[in-house]
Amino acid sequence: MGKTIAAAGLLAITSAAAIAGQGGKAEAPRAREAGVTIGVLPAGPRNAITDVAGVRVGHVTIEEGRDVHTGVTAVVPHGGNVFRSRVPAGFVAYNAFGKFAGSTQVVELGEIETPILLTNTLNVPEAMAAAVEWTLAQPGNEKVRSVNAVVGETNDGFLNDIRRRRVTIADARRAIEAAREGPVAEGAVGAGTGTVAFEYKGGIGTASRRLPAAMGGWTLGVLVQSNYGGVLNIAGVPVGQRLGRHEFAGRVERGTADGSVVIVIATDAPLSDRNLRRIAERAFIGIGRTGSSFSNGSGDYAIAFSTHAAVRREEGKAGAVGATAAELRNEAMSPLFQAAAEATEEAVINSLFAARTVTGHRGTAEQLPLDKVLPWVAGAGK
Repeated sequence: MGKTIAAAGLLAITSAAAIAGQGGKAEAPRAREAGVTIGVLPAGPRNAITDVAGVRVGHVTIEEGRDVHTGVTAVVPHGGNVFRSRVPAGFVAYNAFGKFAGSTQVVELGEIETPILLTNTLNVPEAMAAAVEWTLAQPGNEKVRSVNAVVGETNDGFLNDIRRRRVTIADARRAIEAAREGPVAEGAVGAGTGTVAFEYKGGIGTASRRLPAAMGGWTLGVLVQSNYGGVLNIAGVPVGQRLGRHEFAGRVERGTADGSVVIVIATDAPLSDRNLRRIAERAFIGIGRTGSSFSNGSGDYAIAFSTHAAVRREEGKAGAVGATAAELRNEAMSPLFQAAAEATEEAVINSLFAARTVTGHRGTAEQLPLDKVLPWVAGAGK
């Protein structure tokens, strides 16, 4: 893993390639490695959003002493010029207590023209500036005068001294530049460094589904930034209830299910922005299955895009004006809806399994006690 020593701690830049160099293994097992099967569709080879060819993920993790635990995660739709080869996209705000920069233009035009960045609530401006700067610097964009930066956030203020606004524009640009194909680091990394979910340490999680050939053979991948609450369920097992640790138990320090989740969905299926919005809606089925009730103070967002070459909006391409592309019919959507729900649910569980105990600014978020949980959930879902 590439590392740079910061003034008072550690700033780690994590790319998929760096993780691959370590065998792509986390210290704790992922859900499937632990025998937990979620849903009925098969996972892709990495069980990650990067199973969708061309999609890249990069993290910058910032930890300085006890008080700073934050970072940035970048999802880059493809390896080309994203501004000039835009991908169709759909956006859903299920409960909009939060900030999702760039969402109004995504809703209006149905496309993404920059990498998608995730960070903490008070550093959204820095991440936006990084996306703008990075886009303006790409060859071919010398005359660009407007950029719609796409940035989601959750509030990591329990573990992170969020008022310090530690993430810089340079940090966010490094996350974009670190983005690679391959395995994806999970848990307390990038934008998940300081997040908390279900009163335990949350973070970044990912999963994927590959449809059978008879259903099109398409791949759909999900990445989540988990920072929300409720009563934790894993593959239908009431884990939070058995642990006696949830917002209604009256025993936990934070005492609230308020929080947020950001869901990024990629697929190689040729879809319109309208049907991508429908996929984004179905991702919240997976969030609900994990035990969320989408509380008043939770910002719950999903953004979905397609990488298929036939549906990209190519700027300057001959014949592009007024051109239409072949896309899947509505009747072909149901398997992708199922894939979105399953992959989202598993991505959240992976974020919890991969996380580690972190003592931060206002207290400690413990790792989910897998020694207790695994005997309950191993073999669940089969």
